Amino acid sequence: MQNNLIEIKNLFVEYKIESALNEQKKVFAVNDLSLDIKRGEIFSIAGESGCGKSTLGKAILRLVDVKSGEICSLIDNSYKNILKLNKKELKKFRQQSQIIFQNPYSSLNPKMKIYDILKEPLIVNKELESLRSLTKKDIDQIILDTIEQVGLDRSALSLYPHEFSGGQRQRIAIARALVLKPQFIVADEPVSALDVSIQAQIINLLNYLKEKFNLTFLFISHDLSVIKYLSDRVGIMYLGEIVEIGTSEDIFNTPKHPYTEALLSANPGNKKDKIILTGDLPSPSDLPLGCKFHTRCQHAMEICKTVTPSKTQFSETHCTYCHLYQNGER
Repeated sequence: MQNNLIEIKNLFVEYKIESALNEQKKVFAVNDLSLDIKRGEIFSIAGESGCGKSTLGKAILRLVDVKSGEICSLIDNSYKNILKLNKKELKKFRQQSQIIFQNPYSSLNPKMKIYDILKEPLIVNKELESLRSLTKKDIDQIILDTIEQVGLDRSALSLYPHEFSGGQRQRIAIARALVLKPQFIVADEPVSALDVSIQAQIINLLNYLKEKFNLTFLFISHDLSVIKYLSDRVGIMYLGEIVEIGTSEDIFNTPKHPYTEALLSANPGNKKDKIILTGDLPSPSDLPLGCKFHTRCQHAMEICKTVTPSKTQFSETHCTYCHLYQNGER
């Protein structure tokens, strides 16, 4: 426990939407999800679009409402449930926990110069004890150091976001996340909007920053090649649930869950036979009973249709939620 920075237990997140007939429906975005994120690691979440990856990241930072569950974070050397923090405690948590969004252009204010974009978090959080005594000279130095740490020149501070390329804008977004010296960063598809050559630069930058500042990342992506290169551990997510967790080597060398196997087989670099999923993808507003993957799984059994699988532990680092192992089918 003491090695964990974030601990999530039985998390549920639901959205309410209106159908074409003006009927209210619930979207079950995260369903009874539990996982731990260790200090100093890059924990990646992989899965198809719509599986709840981004919702999970936003829930950890309290950017979306949570129905039930616990999200505990290490604050002032003690674990606190961030869902129960008061306004002052939440502000401190958000100083320690930042986010990098997918689109670097829409996440930056087009009317503000880069200097002001980086200065704003320092001013907004000025009441925090660690920032209270900062002078203008201190703030200028922090901003200058931060922009240089992400590989940009100080001349960038006098420009506007539209004057940069996509990769440069993402570096600015990373600098904004870094300026408060956080411990934990949610990186929500931070390279998916960039060209492949620029993706590699940003990935290397994130790896460098992780080592330099001992940062902890929740890295959200559908690109398995990026996840394989960058991650310490990986969680595979399907319809709001974690179906497998392991180290990068566990997941990519010895996948256990049929959904993980199907994801890996769809990766462009895969040289083995493709696994073609049949059956219907359930709607997040009308989830099936039992294992949520049984409607598409080629190994589905009768028990899969009614009983939610429990955890099967293969090693200290590797586990899955699948009836195939609990019933001796594998």
